[in-house]
Amino acid sequence: MDLGLRGKRAIVTGATKGIGRGVVELLVAEGAHVGFCARTADEVAEAVESIKRPDVNVFGEAVNVRDGEAYKAWLDRAVTALGGCDIFIPGVSGGAAMDSEKNWVRNFEIDMLHTVRGCEALMPHLEKSGTGSIVIIGSTNAVETFAAPMAYNAIKAGLITYAKQLSQYVGKKLVRVNAVSPGPIYFEGGAWEMIKGTQPKFYDWAIKQVPSGKLGTVEEIARVIVFIASPAASLITGANVVADNGFTKRVQL
Repeated sequence: MDLGLRGKRAIVTGATKGIGRGVVELLVAEGAHVGFCARTADEVAEAVESIKRPDVNVFGEAVNVRDGEAYKAWLDRAVTALGGCDIFIPGVSGGAAMDSEKNWVRNFEIDMLHTVRGCEALMPHLEKSGTGSIVIIGSTNAVETFAAPMAYNAIKAGLITYAKQLSQYVGKKLVRVNAVSPGPIYFEGGAWEMIKGTQPKFYDWAIKQVPSGKLGTVEEIARVIVFIASPAASLITGANVVADNGFTKRVQL
């Protein structure tokens, strides 16, 4: 299937490792021009060098998305470097923790506020695209009770609601907005590798929740996100696509 991504311009936040890195690599493989960021300059430089191809434009810079002014200035530079923006995938997350109130502030600023700021800053460019697409990263932690009360779970639920409502608001301007909610994704250096080493009983419990007995990979979830972002998914907007290999047990009607 041709996803229709060749020549499209995508901006992705948090893309030097994990799911974000997989998304950027797949976008570039499909012929899209990509701008991305992360906090560490050395990691961004390595990713640019590894991902770049002669037939696509790859732009990467280090930025802390919690710094609103610096983040919006980076978005402007990314749009200039790419010549516009057709796709926005805000992938930076503060992660899951529950040790203090600071995590509520951290997850609100990183997960929620950086997403909203990015959508607002890029919306004029997405409207000009004619095929504008936003994919917000949710979580299965947001659609079922999971582990314990955490800022991450609640803020991700808020993002799913934001995606649905935004999709209705900007649909008439030919901008699609969706959420993709991954289940447990295992990769080196990721949360589930850490859980496997520090909480083996919890890790074994999670494995048992998946009918196939295996957690998802970066490559598998990246394919879902990139498809939903692409013109090939033109009829899909306002959806929360749960991609969890059967981990959750709810019936989604």
